[in-house]
This record gives sequence, C-alpha cells and structure tokens, in this order.
Amino acid sequence: MYHKTVLNNGVRIISERLEHLRSVSLGIWVNRGSRDEEDLENGISHFIEHMSFKGTRNRTSLQIAKEFDAIGGLSNAFTGKENTCFYGRVLGKHFTLLSDILSDIFLNPTFDSGDMEREREVIFQEISMMEDTPDDNVHVLFNRFFWQGHPIGMSVLGTDETVSAIGKETILRYVGKFYSPWEILVAAAGNVDHDSMVSCLSPLFETLTDKGAPDPGRLPPRSNTGVSVHAKELEQVHICLGGEAPSLADKKRFACSLFNTILGGNMSSRLFQEIRENRGLAYAVYSFHAAYVDAGLLGIYLATDQRNVNPALETIQREVRKICKGDLSESDLAAAKEHLTGGIYLASESADNRMMRIARNEIVFDKYVSHEEVVSNLEQVTVDEVVEIGHDVFKDGEVSLVTLGPMREEEIDKGCLQFN
Repeated sequence: MYHKTVLNNGVRIISERLEHLRSVSLGIWVNRGSRDEEDLENGISHFIEHMSFKGTRNRTSLQIAKEFDAIGGLSNAFTGKENTCFYGRVLGKHFTLLSDILSDIFLNPTFDSGDMEREREVIFQEISMMEDTPDDNVHVLFNRFFWQGHPIGMSVLGTDETVSAIGKETILRYVGKFYSPWEILVAAAGNVDHDSMVSCLSPLFETLTDKGAPDPGRLPPRSNTGVSVHAKELEQVHICLGGEAPSLADKKRFACSLFNTILGGNMSSRLFQEIRENRGLAYAVYSFHAAYVDAGLLGIYLATDQRNVNPALETIQREVRKICKGDLSESDLAAAKEHLTGGIYLASESADNRMMRIARNEIVFDKYVSHEEVVSNLEQVTVDEVVEIGHDVFKDGEVSLVTLGPMREEEIDKGCLQFN
C-alpha cells in the first residue's frame, strides 16, 4: 500500500507498506547531485554526503555508528549525478530510532573544520583509488568527454584541486542554495505505518525553510563526438564508446532497455557471446544505459589487449549493424522482455530496492509507478522500435570513443565507428 503526504513547506513523505517484511528501509533524498555544481565546486555534493556522518549537534560519529550497530541496523549514503540519498534499514520495531538518527545526520551536521580536513584526505584516497582502477576511470573519462562542457560530465568525486578548495562556508552556501524543502523527499518501504511515519518525521522537517536564491533550473546537456585517447601503462586497453539515448522520462526508454539487454546486457547478449565466448577477445564486455531526467547515453565497455582493440571494435560494429538491419526475431525480443521482467520482480523483494524505486519515481514522475505498469510498457515494445533505437544511438558521426591504456590514436581504426 502506497501513501504520500506533502508538508506545508513542500517536503514530501512517501511510503510503501509491505506486510510480509520484518524490515523497513528509510531514505532521505535531495534532488541535487554533481550536475548542479559549478566547475570550481565539483565534488561538493559528495563531500557533504561524507561529512554528514562525521557528527551532528546531538551525536558524534562514534555515537552514530554505535547506535546503528546496537539495533542491528545498516546505514549508507550515495551521491549521484542528480540525487543524494542517506538511507538505512532496520527491523520495523526500530523505525523510530532509525528516523531520529537519519534525520539528525541530514538536518544537523556540524561540518567541523577538523573533521573536514581528515575527511578531505579520505576523499583524496577515494579519487586515487578510482584513478588506479582503470575500468572505473575510463567511465569517468568517457563521461567527461561525452558531456564535455556540462556539469553532468564531471566526476561525482570531484578532483584533488576542487576538493582541496571546498571549505565549511562553501558547503553552507551550497546547502542553503540547493537543499530547499521542495527538493527533499523522505521515503520508506517495508514494515512501516505511514501515519506513524508522518507523526515521527513531520515535526523535524516542518522547520525547514527556503534560504536560497531562486533555482535557475537545469540546462540539458549536449553530447560531444569523436575520439579521446588516454595513454597509460596498463596490461589492457579499456574502451568506452556510445551515443545519445532516451532520458528517464522518454517513452522510448523501454525500447532502449530492451536494445541494451540484447546488445550487451547479459550473458546471452550479442556482444558477450561474440566478443568473449566465440572470439575470446575480452574477458569483460557489456553495454549500459545511463539515463537522466533530460538526457541519456547508451554505451559499451570492454577491456582487451592492444592487438585486439580493432578486432573488438569491428565486432561491435558488425553486431550493432545486424540489429539495425533488422536481424532480431520475436523470440529474441521475448527473451529480453522476460529477462527484464524477472529482474524487476526479483528486485521488488528487497526493502531497499522498493524504497529507492518509489523515491526515484516520485522525483522523476511525481507519482507512484507500479511494477505492472512498467512490465506492461515493456511488453508493448515491438521489434521495429528496438531497431529504431539502434539507428538513433549509433548515428554516423555522432558516436564517441574513449580509450585508456597502451594505445595511440593513430592505431585506432576509426572506420569501426561508422555504424549505418
């Protein structure tokens, strides 16, 4: 059973009661992320996420950890391109305490200067770890190149330079500007009573007022095309390539999800079978659909020896062309639909997934979207619509390629980026 309450200041409280679960997942969301940052403050949303767990006006970081552990609770947070979320999961009987701890973390962080310096070092290590992990780093490089000149292409973590410059006053200005009540959403799923949840949380969140300047709104990004090569001494060349795809709100996203599944989304996909199983060109290869409220990209990742780069690109080109020419049967499409449907319903058995799902649907669509509605939309997709996605994404001259590893640009067969 789904319920929604909007407080007088605009904060939304939503819940989905699941009678069969003993646990409850609670998340406090802000509809703000790294795409809302200026160039010089890149990484500030992620820094705020870290600092919120370092102590509040009521609890030290150790007290926060001990209180979660004492009730067998799990807590975490994440920063994305468009949202930041602080969440936890406990048994239903501990919901009131979970609400109190998470609300305290969100509403009352002290942003202590000493803690900030220590946490800054932690974030430097996180950035270094990403840079030392080529399969992560190539995605960061690809996003920066593909969405060149737009904040959606910046790393969520920021850079050593931008993180070094973030101080307490910068954080307080950012929070005051963007953490407006109507950008805040509290969501819960599992063993939870909505009325009790509202009674518990509304006194805490009703005190929030807007202190910032009017929101100028988000500018939609435009993609950049071409080839970007990053030479590095590695055992393999890591590759990302792709083109523009449907956004979160685009009806074509269902066809795109199916295209992605068929192309490289699972072990029976075209790319996995042809590149790994049949030709042995790579161990890791997959496709992905990264969608935002007003933009999206469909990309392909693989890692391979330098000598296999062009054969792998040729294979990708051939498999994409085959789909674009209609080499796709009704049984292929039916299998992809069943794969996605199974994933949707299996994920629905997790309280965390249910909480995150209702929150994201509220943020994007301002409403509850049932699993059955999503499955119905998937079922209605035709073969022709999936083929059309291939043509839309892999247009000649509108595809980007980024490599990281022992490869020079002149060694890449750019003819492999011509798909139509």
